[in-house]
Amino acid sequence: MKFLLNIAGVLVATLLLSLGVKAGEGVERSNGRYVNDIGPHKMSFGKAASQVVFSKQVDKSPKDPLPLRQLDAASLADVQGPVMYRLGHSSILVKLGEDLVLIDPVFSERASPLQWVGPRRFHPVPLAPEELPTITAVVISHNHYDHLDKGTVRQLEDKVEYFVVPLGVGEHLRDWGVDDDSIVELDWWEELEIGELTLAATPAQHFSGRSLTDRNKTLWASWVIQGDGANLFFSGDTGYFDGFSEIGERYGPFDVTMIENGAYNEAWRSMHLMPEESVQAHIDLRGRAMLPIHNSTFDLSIHAWYEPLERVSALAAERGVQLLTPVIGAPVQVFEPRPTYAWWRGMQGEVVADGAPAGEVCEEAC
Repeated sequence: MKFLLNIAGVLVATLLLSLGVKAGEGVERSNGRYVNDIGPHKMSFGKAASQVVFSKQVDKSPKDPLPLRQLDAASLADVQGPVMYRLGHSSILVKLGEDLVLIDPVFSERASPLQWVGPRRFHPVPLAPEELPTITAVVISHNHYDHLDKGTVRQLEDKVEYFVVPLGVGEHLRDWGVDDDSIVELDWWEELEIGELTLAATPAQHFSGRSLTDRNKTLWASWVIQGDGANLFFSGDTGYFDGFSEIGERYGPFDVTMIENGAYNEAWRSMHLMPEESVQAHIDLRGRAMLPIHNSTFDLSIHAWYEPLERVSALAAERGVQLLTPVIGAPVQVFEPRPTYAWWRGMQGEVVADGAPAGEVCEEAC
């Protein structure tokens, strides 16, 4: 039964991905839907579905609990300097001076329209929502279920000053009861200043949709986040395109780039980065350090759960890229990040050098 539920969940996610998009730079609207201007790029649903059904890939999920660093309000209050915490998948918490920015938070058990079926979390969320103090901004990249979660929004809405989203995504939030005064919708290249914080929506090569009837009715975006002297980039979901170089020219260099690296497949590479493209995007953006995201939390493709981090580590070493692979929940200092280690290689119970035993909670930074 678990196998069948997992197959059903992946097929639901694959079906949503198969809806197609015109991909590129230069967003516009056509018949009420967002498109890009360099021609259609569609995923082969039949190819992807057959891969899911007939794949013999093992290790699609961890056999042991992932190492985890638990967070609480006290630890957030005590930390100094621009600091980032990876909460799982593409969810990132950033502290910039007095401001907290929460990116693509998904705290639910499953990345799915239904909480009884679909991709299930590999690990707990390292921070209980009630432990969060006031959040200056929740930033959303697009409306897919693994990036915009209704349950999480409802848990957080009373703690959030602003929800900053691409065009059209605000309608979801209004339907879920978020005050309209707290919602800011931006087009590509538009900026929002909140005190010392600057948020800029930038292009991405992706698509949107939460059902079979609403494809591309809302915009998708990457984000530039600036504050407390730090300059950060968040890719959201995207295929590789020339927009990375333009973003790098306009806003770079970046202290840290948070780049999609996971849930990839050749059948949808025009809408999701392959590992070698993730590293190239970081280089195009003129990033100093790269934090791979979109991995290690949900089973959304057919590769082994640890493959994205393994592949991107080898590629980063070849290209001379400083890679950050923190344990989920561990702090990453933006200006002087501590060395991280390949924690995923210790997932059979052995102790990894300079790290915590797999399955144990790290009490100190790791």
